[in-house]
Amino acid sequence: MKCTKVCLIVLAMTPAGIAPAPAPTSERRSRRKRRPTATRCSWATSCTRSTSTLYSKLGYDFVKDFAPVSLLASTPNIVVVHPSVPAKSVKELIALSKARPGQLDFASSGSGSSAHLAGELFSSMAGTKMNHIPYKGGGPAVIALVGGQVSVGFATTPSVIQHVKSGRLRGLAVTSAQRSPSTPDLPTVSESSLPGYEVLGWYGLLAPSGTSKEIVSRLHAESVKSLKLPDVKDRLDATGFEPIGTTPDQFGSYIRTEVEKWSKVVKAAGVRAD
Repeated sequence: MKCTKVCLIVLAMTPAGIAPAPAPTSERRSRRKRRPTATRCSWATSCTRSTSTLYSKLGYDFVKDFAPVSLLASTPNIVVVHPSVPAKSVKELIALSKARPGQLDFASSGSGSSAHLAGELFSSMAGTKMNHIPYKGGGPAVIALVGGQVSVGFATTPSVIQHVKSGRLRGLAVTSAQRSPSTPDLPTVSESSLPGYEVLGWYGLLAPSGTSKEIVSRLHAESVKSLKLPDVKDRLDATGFEPIGTTPDQFGSYIRTEVEKWSKVVKAAGVRAD
């Protein structure tokens, strides 16, 4: 998915907990003004960590304009290659890229996407150069990888895990700091050849800046509670996501770290999305 804006959702605080509000209408907007228990929240993803650097006129500040609630779940990307590529490990991929400078292409779901920046960070740390081929979405990028039009990908786990298991793509490593439970046989990039390399896709919940601590605490408690529901855990596991449920302070610290890290990668690579 190409990163553009924070996706807004509405959560209504009710006696039973947190429930998604219906789509807004004129009548509902009028009722909402009279109902102080409704809180408009933002569903933030890892895409938003670099938007302030990717866009010259964003319209909001990811750090200052929101109150962190919780980092809910994360998943690594997977470094994959088409089976025709003669590299069976990250070390061999780096060696191949150095032997063929500028000849290997890597696909992404668009300029500034997680897969794009993961590839730029990889090239920077490995001292190699691969050509970035942006597609209009993750689906077309994966199709190009499976079809052999592009050699390398730093794709999200849900988008390629079945292709890796079937052999249509060769998984070399995951981009998390530790091995992923969904692909336990794949090493991490960090343990393979690039110590300190880490890229995670994540989802979290934000409230507007200035939201009372009481409401943030309630949102946090209900969100974390939902992560423990069996059907939610099963859905997360099936798509390679790991439930987390951090505190608001921990999520705020993580956001600041992510923004600082990826701003440097964007600037070093000269990436722009507008």
